[in-house]
Amino acid sequence: MPEAAVVQRIRLPRTPAAVPTARALVRTALAGAGTPADGDTAELLTAELVANAVEHARGQGPIELVVRLSSGGCQVEVHDGDPRPPGDLTRRAEDSHPDPWQEHGRGLLLVRTLSSGCGHRATAQGKAVWFTLSAQGAWAPAV
Repeated sequence: MPEAAVVQRIRLPRTPAAVPTARALVRTALAGAGTPADGDTAELLTAELVANAVEHARGQGPIELVVRLSSGGCQVEVHDGDPRPPGDLTRRAEDSHPDPWQEHGRGLLLVRTLSSGCGHRATAQGKAVWFTLSAQGAWAPAV
């Protein structure tokens, strides 16, 4: 029988204050469950998804953060009320060439590059954008 995942959900206001709150919640959830996923990477990618939802999602409704933890790693979802899909989460990192002079435009590149998997799906209220990190670590530098 597969292990049941621990799921934590919290609604956050759609304001910039949601970003550090979401980072702290993910850090606390990973530490409390002893999940062997990389907590620093989980915090960074969570911050990117929440910041995108705050800045780009239409509407005024709250954001919902969903964290699933298991011995195999973690999955983080950010739900918002805007049904429009996010920028491209499916391109490979090698296909992306952000303008080095721009201050924005690297968040989804980070999510694609550092996660074990990522994507989005429609929900009854809008969409969920997610990433997973495996227990072994999602990224290793080239040798």
